[in-house]
Amino acid sequence: MATCKFCRKEITWIKDGRRNVPINSDGGTHRCEEMEISMKSIRQIEVSSLPSEEIKKYESAINAKIKK
Repeated sequence: MATCKFCRKEITWIKDGRRNVPINSDGGTHRCEEMEISMKSIRQIEVSSLPSEEIKKYESAINAKIKK
């Protein structure tokens, strides 16, 4: 069994399609308040705030990685 890094409760992981989902010991999906607060604090970049040259740089790096 694994432990949640936010609330230290025991969880298990199952595969749901392409995503891994944390499950509580009672069988329900694990969602803790500490995780919700942590996810809200992640910085998100708006596409409109980036210059077009920067977007092209990211796209070319992604495409080069895919071609390898």
